[in-house]
Amino acid sequence: MRVTFLLPHASLNGGVRVCAIYAEHLRRAGHEVLAVWRPLPEFKLHVRAKEWLKGRGFNRPQNHPHHFQSTKVSCRVLDRCRPIEARDLPDADIVVASWWETADWAAMLPARCGAKVHLIQHDERQFPRQPIDRVAATWRLPGFRRVVVAQWLAELGRQEFGVASIDVVSNGVDADFFNAPPRDRHPVLTVGLMHSNLSFKGTDIAVRGIEEARRSGINLKVVAFGQESIDAQHPLPAGTQYHYRPTQEQIRDAYAAADVWLFTSRSEGFGLPILEAMACRTPVIGTPAGAAPELITPGGGLLVPHDDPHAIAAALMKFSQLEQSEYRSIANRARATAEANTWPQSARLFEAALHDTIRIPTHAR
Repeated sequence: MRVTFLLPHASLNGGVRVCAIYAEHLRRAGHEVLAVWRPLPEFKLHVRAKEWLKGRGFNRPQNHPHHFQSTKVSCRVLDRCRPIEARDLPDADIVVASWWETADWAAMLPARCGAKVHLIQHDERQFPRQPIDRVAATWRLPGFRRVVVAQWLAELGRQEFGVASIDVVSNGVDADFFNAPPRDRHPVLTVGLMHSNLSFKGTDIAVRGIEEARRSGINLKVVAFGQESIDAQHPLPAGTQYHYRPTQEQIRDAYAAADVWLFTSRSEGFGLPILEAMACRTPVIGTPAGAAPELITPGGGLLVPHDDPHAIAAALMKFSQLEQSEYRSIANRARATAEANTWPQSARLFEAALHDTIRIPTHAR
């Protein structure tokens, strides 16, 4: 197959990572793969000044690292920040839209660019400053095969947008890379989390839960990582060991350094940190967002209600009081869940969906 991925831009966010993993799998399987994106717009002067004050310098946005750099997939960056058009693309069998805006672009492409697949990784209306009506309209675009990363997105598509045929291909984890040997809980419970300034990621709830646990007398260490610098509006608990824009190796080490990982999203497409932490034998305390119910319910952690710092503090108390044998049992169940959800399995399912798209045209499904 000749497959083209359309991205709004390349970065280190989870959605881009999923596309890079699938693109690299397809390349290794012998397919001809191309990823195309537009550069980010240049920072305006006042934004560049703010970035400098935060210690980020004046780097051009398009020079920032992205997940395709760790692949051998052919990539093409547009000359400027504009929509991707047919003139930018080769003839192909499949074109994969990875974001609502790229679905709009793909809808305008001629047949020579390939059969259209929309890879949906979140309810993208929930991202800041998105045109809600336009995002919703992409669910109803004709001629697309839709692949979603979690069951809740399939239910959203069927119930709210009337899309009858939706493929669910859950995300996976590299259980060889994200791995850690069996271990006991630390004498001082170490809590991990991913920091984000996006409200729906719920970092503020994790912070409040940790602070409440500390006020209750639980001695905690905290480790975190994220793509954004820390400021007064988006603080982390006192004494947090924070990894800013870490490498994948540093992310793995952060998971493995924690006794328990907090996943406190108010909404999530899937929730890759759940599986990555579990693969490192780190149980997860998580809200029922994304794939958390399916992943945590088997016993590799605890589900807590949304927006409930008290429940988080209570869960941390429970983990701090576990016998080592109990802790190891939960950690082993977390690892077993990760081993049952690997990227090779997910990538083969995604590849099969692309083959079916060619074999069975969307209008005939």
